[in-house]
Amino acid sequence: MASLSASNHVARVLSVADHVADVDASSRIANSWRRCLVNHKLDPARQGPPQTLTEAEIRHAAEPMEQLIRLATPELENLARVLREAGYCVNLADPSATALLSWLPGAADADIFLRWGVYTGSNFSESFEGTNGLGTALAEEKPILVHRDEHFREQWGIFSCAVAPLFDPTGRIAGAVNITSCRGDLSRTAHQLALAVTMEATRRIEDAIFRDHFRNAWIARVPGGGGDSGLLAYDDDRRVVGACRSARALLSLTDGTIASGIDLSRFITFDHQGTRGADDVVELRRADGRALGQGRVAPPLRARSSTRPLAPRRDAPVDRFDALNRLAGRDPGLIKSVKRLRSIGDHNLPVLLHGETGVGKDVFARAIHAASNRARNHYVALNCAAMPESLIDAELFGYETGAFTGARRDGSKGLIVQADGGTLFLDEIGDMPIALQTRLLRVLENREVWPLGALKPVAVDIRLISATHRDLGRMAEAGAFRADLYFRLRGMEVRLPALRERADRDDIIRQIACEEAPNCRLSDEAWALLSAYPYPGNMRQLRHVLRLAGCTAEDGVITDADLDLPPFGGRAAETDLAAAERATIVEALRKHGGRVTEAARALKLSRATLYRKIKALKIDTGSS
Repeated sequence: MASLSASNHVARVLSVADHVADVDASSRIANSWRRCLVNHKLDPARQGPPQTLTEAEIRHAAEPMEQLIRLATPELENLARVLREAGYCVNLADPSATALLSWLPGAADADIFLRWGVYTGSNFSESFEGTNGLGTALAEEKPILVHRDEHFREQWGIFSCAVAPLFDPTGRIAGAVNITSCRGDLSRTAHQLALAVTMEATRRIEDAIFRDHFRNAWIARVPGGGGDSGLLAYDDDRRVVGACRSARALLSLTDGTIASGIDLSRFITFDHQGTRGADDVVELRRADGRALGQGRVAPPLRARSSTRPLAPRRDAPVDRFDALNRLAGRDPGLIKSVKRLRSIGDHNLPVLLHGETGVGKDVFARAIHAASNRARNHYVALNCAAMPESLIDAELFGYETGAFTGARRDGSKGLIVQADGGTLFLDEIGDMPIALQTRLLRVLENREVWPLGALKPVAVDIRLISATHRDLGRMAEAGAFRADLYFRLRGMEVRLPALRERADRDDIIRQIACEEAPNCRLSDEAWALLSAYPYPGNMRQLRHVLRLAGCTAEDGVITDADLDLPPFGGRAAETDLAAAERATIVEALRKHGGRVTEAARALKLSRATLYRKIKALKIDTGSS
């Protein structure tokens, strides 16, 4: 049956040259298939892995992109966290379609990517692999979704790829952001929504690259049609010195006009006297006087720095625990934990973070690292659940040249050695195999690592932060986790509460809404739904939901229809959700003496909406 399916796919691809395939003959997929057949002379039936660079070749390819990689990594790490549970692998690729950075999903899905050779170093150029998300997006310089059997090569039909090209400050292709899923249960619509999220992440990366490149210039954000916008850089004399790709298209700018130092007023005008605000709102007009809408103007870094006092206040030093304090918010339990973390200071005490999936254990671990005297050194992370058991040993402890078949020619330092002087974060430590637990314990006791195939150990100085959603104490009692390692890891245990348990949940929802959908506001109905939902996926789910809502909201208003919040656990959970909403309303009415108007204001609902909910939930306002 499999070979018959493969034969059908090959016949379908080959027929596109004669315009008889069951795809739109003018579609991008059909056009790509024709390029692969006619221009690249490719065979859709060819089997085998993609071309893959060695570690040395990857480093060489990444060198010219170091700055881009530095600026893109925080956004890509966040994208990977948002999409990991949906089985997506996230890649940053160079202009030749070689993946330079990869974030794999959970364990079962990660195995599939590794088995098929879809990881760092793999090249997916359209001229070699045929139609695929990464190669085709770069060939056409446009975002694209290539869904399962839309791939040219039959063997890639188990994957769906959504890709957005990255453009540099001059509007030229600089690489691409690729997300790939092997899940067969996700519809094309779901992948299209994921593509929208990826495009938004890519836009933010491009903005960061542009602002960094023109950090010594004034930068104006110019609104465009369809909600799009562009960045324009100019000097103190208001001569244009740079423009991003969308601004070039919006204002018909070329390399020549920019190089000539043309006056900004030839394209846009606005009333802005060079104030020193970080991001001033201005009313923009075209040169002919037509309104363009509201834009923003940011001064050069030197101008921003000139507003600082000549001497810093001695009584207000920068608090290195600021990130931890922000994460703790107003939750009493977390405030207490941060106070304890302050007390242990720079002592090399291991920390064990315990919490459900998605509560932000990695973010919390990074904040602990940033608050320590190791902050200037490396923070290295490994997800023990996402890495196949056969690879954890080599990734964690490293290996020498020729240690095993398939080893890299130059060997590998291993994550523990890479973290020397800094912090090693082991996520989902409860999923580490028993045999590796023994080796890790030896490292913690002796402060040295024996790489595979090495003749002598390597001394290391690391601070270890571990995280798990499992009950390691019970696992140790049952023999499923080494008890001696458990007590080594548990120098201090910090429990990270689920989002639904946090006392400051509404504050968190507001903050994440500002971060993920900064140009949108929440309708009363959307706020009520967000406030009452139990969030089984915690912070990660909330970020995903609000980022998607920010992409799909019309006229800048997020409604309840924009919120992808599936029922949690079936009918019982729907009942729990209604009960939680009812309890929230009853408590608000109690606090305000039954006065509906004041309760509605506190809940950020209209009075009509609150009356409707009171009636639907059968709340007796007299007894509240």
